[in-house]
Amino acid sequence: MSDTIDGEPAELAPDAATPPPRESETATFGLGCFWGPDARFGAMDGVVRTRVGYAGGTTPSPTYRDLGDHTEVVQVEYDPAVLSYADLLDVFWANHDPRASSRTRQYRNVILVDTVAHRQAAERTRRAVASKLGGSVGTVIEDLASFTLAEPYHQKYELRSTPVLGDELVEHYGDDFVDSTVAARLNGFVAGHGDPDRRESFLAGLELPPRVLDEVRRRI
Repeated sequence: MSDTIDGEPAELAPDAATPPPRESETATFGLGCFWGPDARFGAMDGVVRTRVGYAGGTTPSPTYRDLGDHTEVVQVEYDPAVLSYADLLDVFWANHDPRASSRTRQYRNVILVDTVAHRQAAERTRRAVASKLGGSVGTVIEDLASFTLAEPYHQKYELRSTPVLGDELVEHYGDDFVDSTVAARLNGFVAGHGDPDRRESFLAGLELPPRVLDEVRRRI
């Protein structure tokens, strides 16, 4: 993929190298407001792309203003040759209080599964967490029936909230912005996630305008 941003090269190699959907797997989690987990998972090596949306309910065509009985979720597409579902589950359990039942359906903690293997892995970790805590776990595991993509302004929210960076990359990618590995990674970086050395290595592989890279580094 080759393009320019304000006349400068923009060869975003990590996007060109990401595996196609047929070679990746998908995990879906509810962890409160979806902006935070979108950034946290997006910073992980092996994550191909992230999307936020609505799932877990029956209301047709949910929107942010008319969510019905759905939950805010993040959908994580990952390369199983680099990152395992178990790794993602570790992050999920480490980033909420599993002892507490969710007070609202919109922001509940839930694992939504679409394969037998993922359900078995999720239930296994849930039992392990319950055993470690010595009590019941409020976090639920459900089958994923459908996923509705959230409105564009919710996608990569941390990155969009960084004017120089978000505006440049949204313009560059257009409709492909939400599915960009680079956007997912930078969204996590500007939120403070990711190993510092790996962040710098990733940034060094991007031929972006200096002002864009400077803004990323300033934010992290």
